[in-house]
This record gives sequence, structure tokens and C-alpha cells, in this order.
Amino acid sequence: MKPANRINEIQEYYFSRKLKEVAQLNAQGLDIISLAIGSPDMPPSQQTIEKLCEVAKQSDAHGYQPTMGTPELRESMANFYKKWYGVDINPATEIQPLIGSKEGILHTTLAFVNPGEEVLVPNPGYPTYTSLSKILGAKVVNYNLREDNGWQPDFDELEKMDLTNVRLMWVNYPNMPTGGNACIETYKRLVDFAKKHEIIVVNDNPYSFILNEGEKLSILQIPGAKDCCIEFNSMSKAFNMPGWRVGLCASNSTFISWILKIKSNIDSGTFRGIQLAAAEAYNTNSEEWHQEYNVNVYRRRRDIAEDIMKTLGCEFDKQQVGMFLWGKIPEKYSNVEELTERVLHEARVFITPGLIFGSNGKRYVRISLCAKDEKLKTALDRIKAIEW
Repeated sequence: MKPANRINEIQEYYFSRKLKEVAQLNAQGLDIISLAIGSPDMPPSQQTIEKLCEVAKQSDAHGYQPTMGTPELRESMANFYKKWYGVDINPATEIQPLIGSKEGILHTTLAFVNPGEEVLVPNPGYPTYTSLSKILGAKVVNYNLREDNGWQPDFDELEKMDLTNVRLMWVNYPNMPTGGNACIETYKRLVDFAKKHEIIVVNDNPYSFILNEGEKLSILQIPGAKDCCIEFNSMSKAFNMPGWRVGLCASNSTFISWILKIKSNIDSGTFRGIQLAAAEAYNTNSEEWHQEYNVNVYRRRRDIAEDIMKTLGCEFDKQQVGMFLWGKIPEKYSNVEELTERVLHEARVFITPGLIFGSNGKRYVRISLCAKDEKLKTALDRIKAIEW
């Protein structure tokens, strides 16, 4: 028996594979501290949990739900975009709840890209943009993000590329893994680029609240963006709900209808309790809640992570945002895994080598801020105890 050919196009997800090794080390009693994955370790707001429990007790809440999402959830998502981004979205036709952004990447690629057609993927960038494209038979064409350009697209370089067969362009601002912030000028140029080349730009935007006390930005703020752009957002990061699997995509009604057509043939609607609890969070999480959980907590943790980077001799941009810290390794290391493997096996701390995000990340490491202050401090102490 043989698997489908697509199995040979991809590898097991890095963290799936590496966490098996970490589990084996923990089984030996080594107590590895993981600073690798961006899974918030704090709970959702209390009213969100209470709403979930309230709905779960209702006898009529356990049947199939509409794939397009409940009216309450869609309305709350539209209100969220109006309140925080100043963007008007029709909740009935211009927004689609998702079972997380990974699902959105799958459905959007299926809706817009035929096998053999091309997608533009950032380097460095979220590995799922590449792996799902390959699984679905699309051709991945990387475009460069570089530190000297603030990790923004190089539009002069993009214009020199053969874009004839490109259907989608994946962008992610605020950026993961680099922490490069969203910029209105970049969004404007992306909209112009999309219209000029008849390419659909998809902005993956789950990090706009994390360590970001300024204006929250969305590509949909740009006039005409809905005509050629789709935006993903997620409750995983800013609402401390990664395991709930609630996200959204927003665009014009035609694009949303195509995505829904694909989605309705693949899954059914999320449990009603999750949908109504998510609506509660969108509607009632206050500015004070977001300030505490998305800024204050991560600021304390970032300070410790910066000390870890300094101890390792890494350089980093203090202006970066998001729930990770991205730093450039010292020249004395021949490759990034020379450093990360030492950190893992000598200091018993798991940090992420930037090479998993693409060749432009091969001289960088990423530290997750999704660990309690005490864990980060212990990690710092362990790393300080080693001669680097």
C-alpha cells in the first residue's frame, strides 16, 4: 500500500516532531522549559467561560449548527471590526467564522487556486502557508522579507517577478515570526499591487493586540481593499482561546460566498456554546482587559525574554510586537541549530530555530512569551549558568 503523492510533498510539522523529542527528555526527568510555541497560557475572560457553561446546560444547544455561523457570532465579529479597526462589515454577507485560521488557509486556497497555479508566500513566514499550498497542488513562490526593510515586502523586487500565474499572496501583519508591525503604507501598496496584478492578498492578522498600544490596523481600512483582499483574524491570541478554534475571514460578499461553498462541503458549524461564548468575548472584553492580558502581562515577559536574548549574544529590534521575540544569532555559530540544540540539551530550554520559517530565518531564533514569569526567569537562570 502506498500513500497519496502529496504525502511526499511535505514533512511532519516541526513542532509535532520536536515535541516528541522534548517529551522523551521530560520522561528522563530533565524538565524542559518550552519557550517555543505561541499558545497563550492565560484563560479567557470570566464572562466568556460563564457563557459557555450556560449554553452547554441548555438541552437544545447540542445539535448541528450552521456552517456560516450563528447570527450572534457574525454580528459580534462585525461589531469587533467596527469598534477596534473602524471597518464596516456586513455581518450577513461579508464575514465567515472559521475553525481557526489554519482552516481558513485551507478553504481559501481551495476556493481560489487551481492545482499548478502559484501562491506568493513570505520568507520567513508561517510554515502552514507553504505546507497547505503544497498539499493542494499549488506552486509556492517565495518573496523576501528582510530585517533592513523592517520585514516589509520589497515591492520593487516583487514587480520584477513573473506574476502571470499567481492567484494568492499571503501576508501576515503584525508579522510572525519577526514581530514587524503593521503599516498603513504597506497595506496601501498591497492593495495597489493586488489590483494591478489581479492577485488576491490575504492578510493574516491575529497579533494586532499583542504588545501593541497604538492604533489597531487592518488591511480592510484601505479604500477598495475589500475588492481584492481577504483578512483573517483569530481569537487564539488576543482572547486567550487557542484551543477553542474560533477565527474569521472578512472580505466582499462574493469571496465569502466562495469560501463558504468550500467550507460547507468539508465541515459543520462549531458547537453552539463555543459560538455564543465567542460572541460574548467579542462584545464584552473591555479595553482594560485587553490592556492587562495583551500588553501588561506580555511586557513583563518580554523584558525577561530580552535578557535571554542578550545572554545568548543575540541582537533584536526592541520595537517588534506580538507574542514572540525574534533575534539574530552571533556570527560564531555556523548555523542556528548549533545554538538551539545547545540551549535545549545544556540549558534544558526549548526555543525555536528561525530556519523553520524559511531561508531568511536561518540566522535567527524565536522565543515565545507564552510562559509564566517564573518559568521565563528559571529559563534565564539556566541559560546564564552556561558559558556561551
